[in-house]
Amino acid sequence: MQPSAGPATDLPHSHTRPVHWIGTATALAAVLGAAALIQPSAATATQPAAGSAASAADPAPAGAPDAEKAEYPLDCGPNSVDVVKQGSADLDGDGRQETVAVVRCEAGFGTPPSGIYVLTHPASGQGAPRVAETFLDPREGMSVTDFAVRGRTVSAKLLGYSSRDVPRCCPDLQRKVKWRWSEGKFELTAAPVAGSV
Repeated sequence: MQPSAGPATDLPHSHTRPVHWIGTATALAAVLGAAALIQPSAATATQPAAGSAASAADPAPAGAPDAEKAEYPLDCGPNSVDVVKQGSADLDGDGRQETVAVVRCEAGFGTPPSGIYVLTHPASGQGAPRVAETFLDPREGMSVTDFAVRGRTVSAKLLGYSSRDVPRCCPDLQRKVKWRWSEGKFELTAAPVAGSV
C-alpha cells in the first residue's frame, strides 16, 4: 500500500524489503495455520442429523441470525462491540442461513483490529445467535476490507503491519483470502502476496 502524500523516500516503511515479505508471510501463516488447525466442535453444528434434512415444510428459524444480537468473544472493556459488516447465506448447504460478521471494539479514534465470525441460530431455535466459527481473531491485529458473502464463499482483504514501527493508521501489508465450506468444514485459501514468485 503506497502512501498518498510525499515522495516514497521520505517514508522508510514504504520501501519494499525482503524483511517485509518475511513478516507478511509469518503473520499470514499464523492466521492460515490457526484457521486450518483450529476447528471448534461447533463448526459442524449446523449439519442436520440423518433423516432430518431441512425442507420447505420444516419449521426453521426465520431468516439469518442477527449479528447485532450475538455475543462475541471480544474483551472491549467499557466500549461496546461494533458490527462493521455482515452478510448471510446458506454456507454449509443445510437449508438454513448463517451470518458472517466483521466486528471490532468501538473506539473514539483509530482503527481497532477486526474479527470475522460465523453465526448460527441456537440449537433450541430460541435465544441469541451463537458463534460457530472464528475466521479471524482480533488478536491477529488485522483489519478487514472488501468483505463479501456470495453463495457458499466468504471473501475479504486482510490488512496488517510488517512491524510495530508502521503507524497503526496505515497498514502496509495486505492479502486477499476466501473461506468456503467443503467436506464438513471451512477451507481457507489465500491469494499469492503481490510481487511474490
